[in-house]
Amino acid sequence: MIEGVLQVSELCVGDIMIPRSQMDVLSVDQAVPDFLPFVMETAHSRFPVIGDNKDQVLGILLAKDLLRYFATPDDFDLRDSLRPAVFIPESKRLNVLLREFRETRNHMAIVVDEYGGVAGLVTIEDVIEQIVGDIEDEYDFDETEDHIVPQKNGLYRVKAVTELADFNQVFGTEFSDEDYDTVGGLVVSQFRHLPKRGESIQIGELEFLVLRADSRRIHTLQVQRIHHTTPSS
Repeated sequence: MIEGVLQVSELCVGDIMIPRSQMDVLSVDQAVPDFLPFVMETAHSRFPVIGDNKDQVLGILLAKDLLRYFATPDDFDLRDSLRPAVFIPESKRLNVLLREFRETRNHMAIVVDEYGGVAGLVTIEDVIEQIVGDIEDEYDFDETEDHIVPQKNGLYRVKAVTELADFNQVFGTEFSDEDYDTVGGLVVSQFRHLPKRGESIQIGELEFLVLRADSRRIHTLQVQRIHHTTPSS
């Protein structure tokens, strides 16, 4: 943790932000029933709401505020339900941002570049994880769960510590375990850098999406077969 504290004082927002292309956003023109499946699938607690494009962030929608829609659908107005968005530069130091998050009780900020365009977003969890490592939540693996968990639409949630031999058996692949013992090791070697959450890469016929990672290692991956064939069990 001491090492993480020292690192936070040296890093800036641009080093850890979720890039613009990987931001999960909602459109203010969408009806709630249209975007509700997306909210449930991504399972975030906060969503930037945009106008015509991602440069036009109108505010932040808290997922819990959607409960009012179910209570009185006819009276629910998406624009009126938005919380103000906080905009910060890519160059802001993480230790300064963490202090501002605590003082204002905000949990998310929109990152803008030098021209005022949206470059990405950052959450208080992203900053804290630089200090304490990955923070597990209710969507992470339970320690008792299998390393490979099937999900909907041919997707699989895979622990990065899954041994390649076990992975090969489930997916019918033939990844060598001579250089790397785990799926995480294989994926990092293909990226050639430690990937951030939201980054993806194709290895053979499989696509690997990083679901959870910190500044030290990958924790959880989403895996799907590009040709949509079902892996053997």
